[in-house]
Amino acid sequence: MIAAIRRPVGDDELGAALDLRRRVFCDEQGVPLALERDGRDATAMHLVAVDGSGAVVATCRLVRDGGAMLLQRMAVDRAARGLGVGARLLDAAHAEAAAAGAREVELHAQLAVRDFYARAGYAAEGPEFEEAGIVHVAMRRAVP
Repeated sequence: MIAAIRRPVGDDELGAALDLRRRVFCDEQGVPLALERDGRDATAMHLVAVDGSGAVVATCRLVRDGGAMLLQRMAVDRAARGLGVGARLLDAAHAEAAAAGAREVELHAQLAVRDFYARAGYAAEGPEFEEAGIVHVAMRRAVP
C-alpha cells in the first residue's frame, strides 16, 4: 500500500499533507484551524507517506528544539489506519531526527494513542494536560 515515506516533493504534496492534517485534526477532532496552523510549518521538516497512486496517506513534522526534535502533527488518513503506516512513518521520523543530529525526540501524545508511542520506545513524562481541547501527555525517547 505504501510506495514511499519521504519529505514532500513539491508544493502539491506539502499541500496534500496540510489538507490531511486539517481533515484529521479539525474535521474529525474539532481542533480549530487557527491552532492547527501554528506558523511553524515553514521551518519544519515534513514527512509524508505516499501510496501507490501518489496520494498522501500520512504525515508528520519535526521541529528542532535545542538538541531534540519535536515530533508534531502526526496524522494518518482514516482509510490507512491500522495498517502499520503510522509505525513506518514514525521509524522514518526517527531516522531523520538521527540524521539531523538530534539526541532525542519529544512529542505530545493524545491519550488515545499513548500506547502506540510507548510501543515505539517513548516514555511518558509529567502529568496529563489539555491541548486544543484534547487530553495529552508529554513523551520522549532517545535517538539511537
